[in-house]
Amino acid sequence: MVYLVDDDASVRRAAARLVRSTGLEARAFASGEELLAEVGPDSRGCLVADVKMPGMGGLELLVELRARGVCLPAIVVTAFDTDQTRAQARQAGAVEYFRKPVDGHALLDAIRWALDRDTDGAAPQPRGPESGDCP
Repeated sequence: MVYLVDDDASVRRAAARLVRSTGLEARAFASGEELLAEVGPDSRGCLVADVKMPGMGGLELLVELRARGVCLPAIVVTAFDTDQTRAQARQAGAVEYFRKPVDGHALLDAIRWALDRDTDGAAPQPRGPESGDCP
């Protein structure tokens, strides 16, 4: 399962179509709060979340998921790329980081990488030495 979280409905629809075109399942959510109501510690798959959203942003969502024991490998995307945002994404445990607009092939490669590691029975180690682990 690929969980997609973005406040922009057109982005959610396009991302869900892209993911489903490869035969993967996708569920789209308009907010982090919506996702939190649906997932738990036994949830499997991958998360793709926008960094900046009204209410809970993608980085806050990652922190909250981990606090609840939900260790989905997470990919974050943002239109507001800064050194600080990249560092915060690594600290929050993101396994991959993309600037918008995201190349569809690169995103699918990252999703497959994350899903392959999730099916091994353990959350993947985030890429890069600065990345934090999921507890």
